[in-house]
Amino acid sequence: MKVVVIDRHDGEGQFPTFYAGDTVHNLQPCEESVHWMSCTINGSDIYVPDIFVSNTTLMREYNPTELVADKDEILEIEEIVYEWLYGKNEKGIYGWIPAEKVISISMK
Repeated sequence: MKVVVIDRHDGEGQFPTFYAGDTVHNLQPCEESVHWMSCTINGSDIYVPDIFVSNTTLMREYNPTELVADKDEILEIEEIVYEWLYGKNEKGIYGWIPAEKVISISMK
């Protein structure tokens, strides 16, 4: 699905990819986003969708990096998880962006 950015988004930095089986520490509900959890994985303090974690184990590969995206930038979305979208920009850089910051190309 292609979307266009309607409001610039600044990410919170680059993060490594975490893998299924990694141990999740300090799991706490995120106050700002329902179904997201703050936690620590391999020494990195991050947010993770609750459906990616079972007990204290990461259940799938996950990279929490958010896209830095300018208004009118086109993104190719590969996954929707709650109110966040995961995809890549035209330079091939992958990351997450809040759904409220984009609209479908067909809606513009």
